Amino acid sequence: MREILGRRRRLLSQHDDGQPELIGAALTYATQWQWPVLPGAAPDPRSRSRCGCPDPECTVPGAHPFDPGLLAATTDARMVRWWWANRPTAPIVLATGGGAPCAVSLPALPAAHALAALDRAGLRLGPVVASPSRWSLLVRPYSMEQLGELLYAKDFVPGSLRFHGEGGYLALPPSETGTGTVRWERAPLPGSASPWVPDVEAVVDAVVDALTRTGVSAPEL
Repeated sequence: MREILGRRRRLLSQHDDGQPELIGAALTYATQWQWPVLPGAAPDPRSRSRCGCPDPECTVPGAHPFDPGLLAATTDARMVRWWWANRPTAPIVLATGGGAPCAVSLPALPAAHALAALDRAGLRLGPVVASPSRWSLLVRPYSMEQLGELLYAKDFVPGSLRFHGEGGYLALPPSETGTGTVRWERAPLPGSASPWVPDVEAVVDAVVDALTRTGVSAPEL
């Protein structure tokens, strides 16, 4: 299974010469999977830990839309090619919600423990995007009303959980951001029309339960 997962990562994040090919990945997301994408702001070339946007206190350096804005996200191949032809190193940003997946993210260390617990429990997960600081579990699109009802029914929800729903965004592999490389922890199967993703209820229930049972704290990040 590890060999298969490794092959999936290579297929989605590397060119024949072994180097990341952002435009190829962006076209796969946009045209094959119908996920609307756009180029991210990119890190500041003078300091990789800072963002290229005007905000000196940016908390997601390079990993967010700036110019163009989020509403420009598209599945049009011509637009995607034009963007990355002009900005070949720009991070790939997914506009979450609508017909595209949403996500639930949490800090990397508790996320790794949670995924291990979910594997032991036999829960089927969809793709998982990992950056050095946070992991994001992709889920089916949900409404704010649906999310509100889900969280209201919980006795406890870790404050470090973040929800990337309608109007949100998420950097996708193989982007390079101010916090490091974005990669697949669990990669989608190559060649599929659109990757399978679970319901948000199943993921939130399982993650909260796993964090509670393993006793792993999820600090605010």
